[in-house]
Amino acid sequence: MTRNVFVIGLGLIGGSVALALQKAPHTKVFGYDYHEQTRQLADTLQVVHEVVEDPAEFAKEADVIIFGTPVTITLEFMEQLKSWELKKGVIITDTGSTKAQIMEKALELRELGITFIGGHPMAGSHKSGITAAKPYLLENAYYMLTPNEGEEIEKLATLDSLLKFTLGKMVVVDAKAHDHMTAVVSHFPHIIAASLVHQLNTEKKSYPMTSSLAAGGFRDITRIASSNPALWRDITMQNRKELVGQLDTWLDEMSRVRDILDYGDAEAVESYFSEARDVRDSLPIANGALYMPYDLYVDIPDYPGVISEVTGYLAEDNISITNIRIVETRVDVFGILVISFQTNEDRERAAKCIESKANYETHIS
Repeated sequence: MTRNVFVIGLGLIGGSVALALQKAPHTKVFGYDYHEQTRQLADTLQVVHEVVEDPAEFAKEADVIIFGTPVTITLEFMEQLKSWELKKGVIITDTGSTKAQIMEKALELRELGITFIGGHPMAGSHKSGITAAKPYLLENAYYMLTPNEGEEIEKLATLDSLLKFTLGKMVVVDAKAHDHMTAVVSHFPHIIAASLVHQLNTEKKSYPMTSSLAAGGFRDITRIASSNPALWRDITMQNRKELVGQLDTWLDEMSRVRDILDYGDAEAVESYFSEARDVRDSLPIANGALYMPYDLYVDIPDYPGVISEVTGYLAEDNISITNIRIVETRVDVFGILVISFQTNEDRERAAKCIESKANYETHIS
């Protein structure tokens, strides 16, 4: 018997989920997107088996419905679900970055006998939209499921077994824990990165050269400040209670640092950096909550043709890159050349390739 999976919202995440689920046996993937051009691309690029024009009409045929839409849009669809004719036993999930509001709304659907299990595939890309969707985007990334208390184990297991075809690491947590943890490791760092950039912008009025000096380590540690402002407006507002708590903790920490500096306690300063280094170095390198390109830093000599030499070695070993750049300000960075890769495996292969063929030192930050 064929299982009908219906993905609503065919952007980067929704499209990638749809592509990945085409590998599931006895499964047909249908898709809908509000934008006609995206629907056309979904058909042309075969992101889904079949494109749907009327989501409410097709929903009655779906065994699983996946919302690949922003949280605010998903909440609107969840309200519409109350009046849709749905298949008995249908399982509904989403891919949103925050879960509290979604799962609160899900309780209203439960009263109508509709199963909704929250989901959050923690993956991303430097590109967006359906053309950036890849079947392997979620591979080895954490895929969080956030069922409400008392959810049927059979329904959760069914959804889990389907989503495993994304090759993500399936983890079940409650919505509050999800929003707290993602605030710590993803949402709050975006605020800090943005604030550092704002501080730089203020400083450059008095010291114009500051911007030029920021091209190295500063640009790297504030990379996420270049994320989509509208997307992060929504995430910040949806998780603002958790973020206010994180800000309070941060302000306490900064007050402690200020006291250390006021006292001129060199030993305490070293201890502060030492503890941070040890914790940071113990963190896993790949597949966290924040999307970061897999960067490889390469120490290369400065002579004509050296970049084409390095990329030539990578091409010989069929290793694809997503970006390449020269670092002009080399304070707090490990190499003059930075090469970005789609996967950690590609980065590791590249490091071995370059070190074996050119004897250039490579570093992973």
